[in-house]
Amino acid sequence: MLSIWRKTVLLARMVKIEHSIFALPFAYLGMIWAAGGWPGWKTFTALTVAMVAVRSFAMAINRLVDLPIDSKNPRTLSRPLVTGEIGVFETRVFIAVSAVVFVSACALLNPLCLALSPLALVWSSLYSYTKRFTRLCHFFLGSVLGLAPLAGWLAVSPAVELAPVLLGLGVTFWVAGFDILYACQDVDFDRAENLHSMPAASGVPTALALSTYSHAVTAVFFLLAGWAAGAGLVYAAFCLIVALILLFEHRLISADDMSRVNLAFFTVNGFVAVFLFAGAVLDIALR
Repeated sequence: MLSIWRKTVLLARMVKIEHSIFALPFAYLGMIWAAGGWPGWKTFTALTVAMVAVRSFAMAINRLVDLPIDSKNPRTLSRPLVTGEIGVFETRVFIAVSAVVFVSACALLNPLCLALSPLALVWSSLYSYTKRFTRLCHFFLGSVLGLAPLAGWLAVSPAVELAPVLLGLGVTFWVAGFDILYACQDVDFDRAENLHSMPAASGVPTALALSTYSHAVTAVFFLLAGWAAGAGLVYAAFCLIVALILLFEHRLISADDMSRVNLAFFTVNGFVAVFLFAGAVLDIALR
């Protein structure tokens, strides 16, 4: 029993289960906007399971594909797949199980979600390869998480509308912006391995400028999404808070000092997702 628990903990560590905080609040936001409030426990539970499963699927594929690279990078030598605490076969089984759980959860939502589930799996798995040929890999990763609001919307209302699309674009630029920041840690390693991250391809100062621009665009799309969804001033006020949080994030890092990149990457961006969702909930509750 202890062995099973230990493997479960290691698998959760491998896929960084705590990073689900980046995507889940946006899926919930799309869900409550489509429902105009609480959609019921069935939808909420199935959506939650689907989101955690597809993210675990994508992260496990990323770890498996990047294993030869992670084995060389000093920053990633402690990852369970690199240390051998989790084996390649176990990872493949985990990927298969995650895919089955995801498709099953989509089937509990509605026929459209089920029909789109294979496309979501394929799209989420492609990011692992993009860093090998394009500096736009950060935006591709953003597009994967950008599907979260649309997924939440479709879980309730099986029709694509403007609000979740605009919110998805905001998430795309948001993720790309902080992923560029995170990639600045590995600029020398990426160049040595011929990996096409933005910092490696364009230099850290240019990458930081593009990250700042991406987050400015993010704030605009978040506001536009609220307008399209009919959100009120409370949501707009929380968008302003999110913009200030993003501004603070960029004050933490400079080309000469990357020591606080983990604070900027996880802690600050975790607040972004939670604050925007909280603003949407409060806005609906007060209307």
